[in-house]
Amino acid sequence: MVSLPDPLDDEFPLGDGVADLAAEVDCPYCGERCIIALDPGSGADQEYVEDCQVCCQPWVVHVHYDPDGTAEVWVEGEE
Repeated sequence: MVSLPDPLDDEFPLGDGVADLAAEVDCPYCGERCIIALDPGSGADQEYVEDCQVCCQPWVVHVHYDPDGTAEVWVEGEE
């Protein structure tokens, strides 16, 4: 049997349900640990603003997905 490349791999490079969907981060303002939802469908490298669930200060959230679907996530205070 010949295994042909799956055309969906180009459209969905992070796989089919194996990518991280949540991450724990520490607020740069109040220091509280928060769990945030991740969206692997938004691309391998993402940057967006989200407010802290505790103190409501805005963060810049950085997400990088590795090819295996593991997310590296960090936040910093919005300037």
